[in-house]
Amino acid sequence: MNYLQRFKVAPGTSVRLNDVDPSFNDGHESRESAVDEITHYGKRLCELQELLYAERKHSLLICLQAPDTGGKDGTINHVLGAMNPQGCRVAAFKQPSAQELAHDFLWRVHKAAPARGEVVIFNRSHYEDVLVVRVHNLVPKEVWSRRYDQINAFEEELTANNTHILKFYLHISKEEQLKRFKERLDDPTKQWKISEADYKERGFWHDYMKAYEEALSRCSTAHAPWFIIPANHKWFRNLAIARIVVEQFEALNMKFPAPAVDLRHIRQEYHADADKT
Repeated sequence: MNYLQRFKVAPGTSVRLNDVDPSFNDGHESRESAVDEITHYGKRLCELQELLYAERKHSLLICLQAPDTGGKDGTINHVLGAMNPQGCRVAAFKQPSAQELAHDFLWRVHKAAPARGEVVIFNRSHYEDVLVVRVHNLVPKEVWSRRYDQINAFEEELTANNTHILKFYLHISKEEQLKRFKERLDDPTKQWKISEADYKERGFWHDYMKAYEEALSRCSTAHAPWFIIPANHKWFRNLAIARIVVEQFEALNMKFPAPAVDLRHIRQEYHADADKT
């Protein structure tokens, strides 16, 4: 089974995250046993993204959601970093500004959507408005509960304009999160990422899991599927996401466009110029 199907949340499925093993590694014993596969898919990503950029018929939107320390930045660095930055960018969605709050919740998101030929990665996304907003009661339930349908309609509009959407939930255990917090405390190169809020949010773990489950269940559609990626092993997370993105690219059957100039004429000029030297 390809990874597009293996980790996809089937539309209409009622997700229970406790039923998904965050340490799943598809039979690989370690990163070393998967390194050739990881290298292959990284190279293939680069090749296919160039095709996307050259053809300019499609665009790709990748949404990353995860608990704190879930690996969004690592995914961008190790998987999507294989792509040419000329046709790839990252949009991060933090606490909304006063201007953004003065508009509907999708206003700032729509502006960041990819143009044709472009890959855009959302580091967090419009789903924050049915996650943190819900957990912390930032808006009434009657407001956030309507947003699932609004999100589905928004994503359907994007796909109608040849934007393909892949949404990844990076699934780690509560124990793995605590281990990664300790690694940050002990590593001077990661201490800048630490905030007291991260630890306070652990007290809402159960509430967040329920919020994620509802978002994954209600907003995984045929046109914009969710994928639950086992992410306790960072190397497997990278492999799984790279494979899924490659499989999505390959399904587009992209081709390099025909040259926009008369190549025969250009070759004649080249040979004439070469004869003079």
